[in-house]
Amino acid sequence: MLVDGSPPSGESSEEIVGIASDADVVTARHTGRRVAESVGFTGSDLTMISTAISELARNIIRYAVTGEVVVSPISEGSRVGVMVVARDNGPGIPDLDLAMRDGFTTGTGMGLGLPGARRLMDEFAIASQVGEGTTVVVKKWTRGL
Repeated sequence: MLVDGSPPSGESSEEIVGIASDADVVTARHTGRRVAESVGFTGSDLTMISTAISELARNIIRYAVTGEVVVSPISEGSRVGVMVVARDNGPGIPDLDLAMRDGFTTGTGMGLGLPGARRLMDEFAIASQVGEGTTVVVKKWTRGL
């Protein structure tokens, strides 16, 4: 869904990718890249968006087993960008402050997923309820608008 309720001219609305396997992580990454290109992202910005999507989707598999990634073109005034929502109905995160620290992990990873995604994107928000799941919303805006 777009911030103002309508897609930028000529753009499609949200793309939803179910996440249940490593192949789905690749699909989400490619979907995000395609949507980001459609609103004008190029070069390293595309890499940052794709990497953030990968980190969020891998966290779904690692901690919640299944979930979804939703990628949408967004606009706000004269700005355009992309919004990514990664959500699951997994175990939730008991301590968000701790989970957002570099190097913290409850699994076998390096602990860079959530903090890394936050650094790669322009906006980051997370909500998590133990026993109910986690939703992460990240946004990246094109430069020069």
